[in-house]
Amino acid sequence: VVFPLQKLERYLAPGVGTERFRLFQPGLDALHRAEGLFRSDRGHTIDYVSSAVRMDHAPPPDLPEVCFIGRSNVGKSSLIRALFSLSPEVEVRVSKTPGHTKKMNFFKVGKYFTLVDMPGYGYRAPKDFVEMVEAYLQERHNLKRTFLLVDGVVGLQKTDHIGVEMLEEFGIPYVMVLTKIDRASRGVLLKNVLEIQDYVKEKTHGCFPQLFLVSSLRFSGIHLLRCFVAHVTGNLPTVEAR
Repeated sequence: VVFPLQKLERYLAPGVGTERFRLFQPGLDALHRAEGLFRSDRGHTIDYVSSAVRMDHAPPPDLPEVCFIGRSNVGKSSLIRALFSLSPEVEVRVSKTPGHTKKMNFFKVGKYFTLVDMPGYGYRAPKDFVEMVEAYLQERHNLKRTFLLVDGVVGLQKTDHIGVEMLEEFGIPYVMVLTKIDRASRGVLLKNVLEIQDYVKEKTHGCFPQLFLVSSLRFSGIHLLRCFVAHVTGNLPTVEAR
């Protein structure tokens, strides 16, 4: 549940390197501290702040920020809702209709960081997607890491290269997250993981070498992803990520 990527190691062929499976491997204390950031209480509020279609509508860049992007129907809003599941009062709208998110949605996590749900690209993307998202990526100087979501069942698609090319062009540090891993067979998932890891190693410069695997339904990988968000926003400075 905590380290779904490492669970796949036993099925690798002999001699296949596994160093990229465990670059970010926090201990229980760090995981527990990260969970606390995602649990609201009287002195620590997690709130939806606002939505924006232009940068001049975005809230002030006062806090470290992370954003989640991906093609339509990749499970972006479902993942964000799973991340905030410890604070069920936080409203994250999830629709069965692809392309539901048409604006940039900002969520403030206390005094620690802001999380942004971006519109999806590809099928049913907003007409002004490129203008909106490119402006955000180029101008949001408090952006610490972008999370590029890829469907774990089908792997990296041609439309996903839109996101990769934007992030590489702008020199934005990012990490790939494979969603819906509960829907993929072990063989398909392992094939997609290895193919994407090779792609990241050979074709990218700004992508963190370790993939993050998640299931928003079964909460696999959610604890680790919370911890990585806490780390890249500067809230777990003692955790190492090579």
